[in-house]
Amino acid sequence: MSIQPSLTRLQYLCDTIPDLLTHIPETDFAHKPAPGKWSKKEMLGHLIDSATNNHQRFVRAQFEESPTIVYDQNNWNTYSHYNVLDSKQLILFWETYNRHLLALIPNIAPENLDKTCSNGGEAPQIIAWLFIDYVAHMEHHLKQMLTYS
Repeated sequence: MSIQPSLTRLQYLCDTIPDLLTHIPETDFAHKPAPGKWSKKEMLGHLIDSATNNHQRFVRAQFEESPTIVYDQNNWNTYSHYNVLDSKQLILFWETYNRHLLALIPNIAPENLDKTCSNGGEAPQIIAWLFIDYVAHMEHHLKQMLTYS
């Protein structure tokens, strides 16, 4: 299972997305489309939460025996108060955290990429799969917020 295409894609996203996000007017960025639905700002916050939890998976699975690392995405979003935080700071934090993961992932020993972690799904997954899924999940939400190639 090759992580290289996902590394390349994450690099592209880090280089492209922040500028696109800064061009979203604040009223649009913070607008909640319906009660119980996330604003674009909260979606970005969700991606930050995903980065923090996946960071733990990528690191801890290397030295713990198949750890289980799950989180309640709605409560994380609610109690992080993303919709009232500064947009520029959130965009910078998203970019910085993902650039950190870009530096981390290539340094994971190849044999460690096959170590497992549970993310609350049916069965534990290997780190390589978790990283590929992380980038795909990110793109799913980014494409809900933006139009890009």
